[in-house]
Amino acid sequence: MGALTRRRVGMRAADLEYAVLDMETTGLEPREGARIVEIAVVRVRGDGKLVEEFSTLVDPRAPVGGQEFHGIGEGDTVGAPTAAQVTPRLTELLSGAVVVGHNLDFEQRFLAAELVPAGLPTGQSGLCTLRALRSQVELDRYSLPKASYRLSGDWPTGQHTALGDARACAKLLAEMLANAPGDLRYGGPAPRSFTVPADGTREPVRWKPRTSAPPGGLAPLSSWRARWRPQELDPLLCGGVFGDTDRAIAEMAAHRDTRFRERLAAVAAVTGGIAATAAGGLLVRMAGERGGEGLRDLVDRGLRSGRGLPAGRNGGDGSPRRRLGRMGRTGGAVFGHRAGFGD
Repeated sequence: MGALTRRRVGMRAADLEYAVLDMETTGLEPREGARIVEIAVVRVRGDGKLVEEFSTLVDPRAPVGGQEFHGIGEGDTVGAPTAAQVTPRLTELLSGAVVVGHNLDFEQRFLAAELVPAGLPTGQSGLCTLRALRSQVELDRYSLPKASYRLSGDWPTGQHTALGDARACAKLLAEMLANAPGDLRYGGPAPRSFTVPADGTREPVRWKPRTSAPPGGLAPLSSWRARWRPQELDPLLCGGVFGDTDRAIAEMAAHRDTRFRERLAAVAAVTGGIAATAAGGLLVRMAGERGGEGLRDLVDRGLRSGRGLPAGRNGGDGSPRRRLGRMGRTGGAVFGHRAGFGD
């Protein structure tokens, strides 16, 4: 799963497209028999421009539990498509986009249990807005409705419907990108494009949306009343319940990571200065040995010939720069090397 970061790594998040996914289910765990009963995808650009949206009820082929949460009854799913019938359409919507969910770990379990066996490709880029929000912004509560209200002053509409929650999550994501104190970047694999195999024998599927989207796209983006964290947290530590102990652990890790980076920068500055001084002395000695050849001509000739400085000073496998690069990769979180949500 990828992540948002204020560090200068990865891709500029505002330049990507996102497929914001939400689903209502008959329970919490597919391993215990829970099934998808409604699914929605809202495809948006990083600036909040709506590209496309889709929603339908799904026949779970099982008793419809959880009615006290989502309000979907047994009769509502009669005539709705199955998860297997939804899979080709979902593949189209996820193609070329970062898949987003508010607690994407939950959706991932149901995708893996029901849609991947039906042919949904795996390995797409992913982003959890719940983890991203916890990593970047200080709030008391991070649930989708409470975070939306706390940050923008508006309660989301259509709560506990797949389309309503997907729209609220899409707006939250676009507002996060727009209100950040600097460019947010996406650290993760580039979105993959999928091809849906043509199947002339497949019968047309009749979708059964429970709610209809209001015209005009998403609501206008709001300015946030947010306090951004001075030190962003590692999103890997921002999952689960995220109680007081979890927050303290994540904040301590962020503090250690910041101190490590500061020491690393200081070491790099000192090492770079030493290397520059040594290189300058070497060039001066070489220029003196060559007599009439000027220092500028010597440097220009060396650059044109492609010869660098001797190994161990500013290049080669044993150089300080290479060693510092290895330290940077092992000392802190490197978001750009994390796998997609389906891996």
